[in-house]
Amino acid sequence: MTSSFKREIFFNLAYLIITFLASFIIIFLALGIFLVLFKEAYPAIKTFGFLGFLLSTEWDPVKEVFGAAPSLIGTLITSLLALTIAVPTALGIAIFINEVAPSFLKDFISTGIELLAAIPSIIYGMWGLFTLAPLMAKYIEPFLQETIGKLPLIGKLFEGTPLGIDLLTASVILSIMIIPFTASVARDSLALTPPVLKESAYAIGATKWEVIKDVMLPYSKLGIIGGIGLSLGRALGETMAVAFVLGNVNKIPTSLLEASTTVTVKLANEFTEADKDIHLASLFYLALLLFIMSFFILALAKLLFLKIERR
Repeated sequence: MTSSFKREIFFNLAYLIITFLASFIIIFLALGIFLVLFKEAYPAIKTFGFLGFLLSTEWDPVKEVFGAAPSLIGTLITSLLALTIAVPTALGIAIFINEVAPSFLKDFISTGIELLAAIPSIIYGMWGLFTLAPLMAKYIEPFLQETIGKLPLIGKLFEGTPLGIDLLTASVILSIMIIPFTASVARDSLALTPPVLKESAYAIGATKWEVIKDVMLPYSKLGIIGGIGLSLGRALGETMAVAFVLGNVNKIPTSLLEASTTVTVKLANEFTEADKDIHLASLFYLALLLFIMSFFILALAKLLFLKIERR
């Protein structure tokens, strides 16, 4: 066996070991985070149980009684409402860049979208508190109350005094923050549509809208779903931008114009002030539930992704 052959075997073996470790390091990190959170949260798990903590609405550090329901519900509402606002907007941006915008505008708009993703979240929070919240309270929320608020059932979502520090404002801030992620992925996915498919559709008389709707969107739907999943993960974990405009009120909201809280906001506001072991353990318990919730939501998105791919 020559020395060059031995050297080739050594490098191949080293390559296999390095790639194997690199492939599994994410799994090890995720498992390690889970174990640390579970260890720190165990006193609260032992005291309140799972359903007791999950369904309780009380959060009283003085009485040492804690519940996760308002924080989890606030997290879900803000994230899902942000997606509802962001996804159509991001798809419209992606379609405009790929199919409508003149060439001199494409790079300009794409750069602007990427710059939005680079802005720190605390800047979004300060802008939301000093600029967006007053606009929401003075113009947008009263308008919504006078229009959508008059409708049966849906109108109940817009009851209350428009103060601008509420779920709706937080969701708008979140939607602005996640638009760049969805738009960038959707733009790249739409750009991968083979030109021959579009040319064939145009050749049989399809309009531009029909080509987009019936050719480009179905072809790129897997990438778009992936971008939506990435955006949802960003929305679930956002802290500072939401903390400025949500109000941190520990109650289950009945209106989008009410102040509320999320898991990340509660952790940011109370972690340094937790002077009792059970309070600190309850905060770790919240973090553990958010970790599990994020894992299952992204796992469901992945399963949907695979199902669509097989179909």
